[in-house]
Amino acid sequence: MAATRRVKSSFASGELAPELLGRGDLRAYDNGARRLRNVVIQPTGGVARRPGLLHIAEIGAPVRLVPFEFNTEQTYLLVFSPGWMDVFMGDAHVAWIPGPWTAQMLPQLAWTQSADTLLLFHPDMPPRSITRSSHAAWSLADFAIPSMPFHGFAPGVALTPSGTAGSITLWADADVFTAQHLNVTLKVRGCYAVVTAVAGPRSVTATLGTPLPDAGVTTDWEEHAFSWARGWPVCACFHQDRLVLGGSRDLPNRLWLSRTGDFHSFDPGTGLDDEGIEFSLMSDQVNAIRGLFSGRHLQVFTSGAEWMVTGDPLTPSSIQLHRQTRVGSPVDRMVPPVDVDGATIFAARSGRGITELAYTDVADTYQANDLALVARHLVQAPVSMAYDQLLRLLHVVMADGSMATLTLYRAEQVIAWTRQETDGAFRAVAETDGRVFVAVERGGRMRLERFDAGAGFDAALAGSAAAPQDRWVGLSHLEGREVGVLADGAPVAARAVAGGAVTLDPPAASVQAGLPFRHVIEPLPLSLATPSGAAAAPVRLVSATFRLLATPALEVDLGRGAQAVPFRRFGTAVLDAPPQPFTGDVALRGLGWRRDALAPLWRVEGSTPLPLTLLSVTTDTRTTD
Repeated sequence: MAATRRVKSSFASGELAPELLGRGDLRAYDNGARRLRNVVIQPTGGVARRPGLLHIAEIGAPVRLVPFEFNTEQTYLLVFSPGWMDVFMGDAHVAWIPGPWTAQMLPQLAWTQSADTLLLFHPDMPPRSITRSSHAAWSLADFAIPSMPFHGFAPGVALTPSGTAGSITLWADADVFTAQHLNVTLKVRGCYAVVTAVAGPRSVTATLGTPLPDAGVTTDWEEHAFSWARGWPVCACFHQDRLVLGGSRDLPNRLWLSRTGDFHSFDPGTGLDDEGIEFSLMSDQVNAIRGLFSGRHLQVFTSGAEWMVTGDPLTPSSIQLHRQTRVGSPVDRMVPPVDVDGATIFAARSGRGITELAYTDVADTYQANDLALVARHLVQAPVSMAYDQLLRLLHVVMADGSMATLTLYRAEQVIAWTRQETDGAFRAVAETDGRVFVAVERGGRMRLERFDAGAGFDAALAGSAAAPQDRWVGLSHLEGREVGVLADGAPVAARAVAGGAVTLDPPAASVQAGLPFRHVIEPLPLSLATPSGAAAAPVRLVSATFRLLATPALEVDLGRGAQAVPFRRFGTAVLDAPPQPFTGDVALRGLGWRRDALAPLWRVEGSTPLPLTLLSVTTDTRTTD
């Protein structure tokens, strides 16, 4: 029998898709895993149990989470639900305001921030501004655009005015008007006219601001680019001291840039350097604008491609537009791109990819890299995305309620995906000031929760008292559920929540209670072959050595179910004491032969609500000659 020792010292390729189970020749295979559930990959290659989730509040549904940074010391989380917005500072609810957005509008809601004001955009809603005056004082108002751009939506259609001044009637020779044209401003032969009544699809009454030259028939007329009749801006961002508006319902491929330093004026004027700019994205495919990002250049994300807008500075005479890649962004909802180390990460239109758009100086262009290429099964219709800069983790919530987490370190060639699961469904994620918040649907209700390194459960609450007590309240959000409990740092038997409380025996001075979640670390099948190239004979696991870091509890399955591994050492307390963190090697003996080539030799699996960090695994195996 041939003996083999293998050392798995890195999980830096994360969980790999089932389609790669036969690709033992790949570098990613050596550093990957078959299943990584409720864990995160460390930049150094180790794998750790993810933090639990602290319960913050019950919120409305559906929901969008928006970070708001007033300054480095005052950051907020804005929670948009149908008809209102809640404001959280830290874990405290500090304010709320009503709003015009509906449940159907929330998926397409877009935003951008300038100083103390958040601007909201939706193709079926006039732009709104949300302004912070103090922690508890927030206000919602229309975002006025007094110098709104005009556009000719009906080229070739002629208008006949009934007069040259005051209130006149305008007759069109084709159906161009709707009831929503009421109060829309028209520009007829350079003169402004506000529609005061709509008689039909070919006739409106309008009041002229300045007299017309004459009452002759003309095709020289335009109307406001944004209105209830034509739709409102889809998205926006700030770039080079200009407000950039991207797309609208009837002009999906058009960009508007405000005057420099005047975000309310989009007047192109005579084309001076500081005046407004507008242009369309013209190519051989549809380019409905789905996102804007201000980076090294103005990046435009459309339904079919990614574009770069250059000009330093951007002026009507210097602006240039170049298509870079043809990936496309989702059209059914807004998933704002995020910046990671100078590259822009965005969700692909296919719903099966997370793409990195990175600039290369040598080629002077942007290149698209599919970060989910080897973990396609984990990315299924992304709906929300946030980057935790502190831990360098990209969290992506999927439509099925799961969440995929990416550890990304380009310099170290670490691109590692894992999957997060909970008793419920993840619906949204946002990061603010190093804190990652999620909206989780549990039992038909939406909850706001936050990842916390000290939490061992989900939907968790923690408390302490000066003296031990047997009844702990505050768990009404888990009424009727069986919850896990940490009492004075030690796991105890599960308890049922009744009357919003749990009862402990014996009493404890500090308690944490919540919903358990199970972590799984499962390796890929061995890549073995006989000299003739045929499949290898059965394998016997002789031993497995797990190198751990500050890990109080470990459960390992070597083929006969998960078994707890004791860490007790001589001289330590045995009874009623919290497990002490263990750093070092744990060697376990294996039993029996494995004839299923796809069966894992070992699996780390458990729901003990304590930290776990696995650095490496060394296996000794034997095979028949």
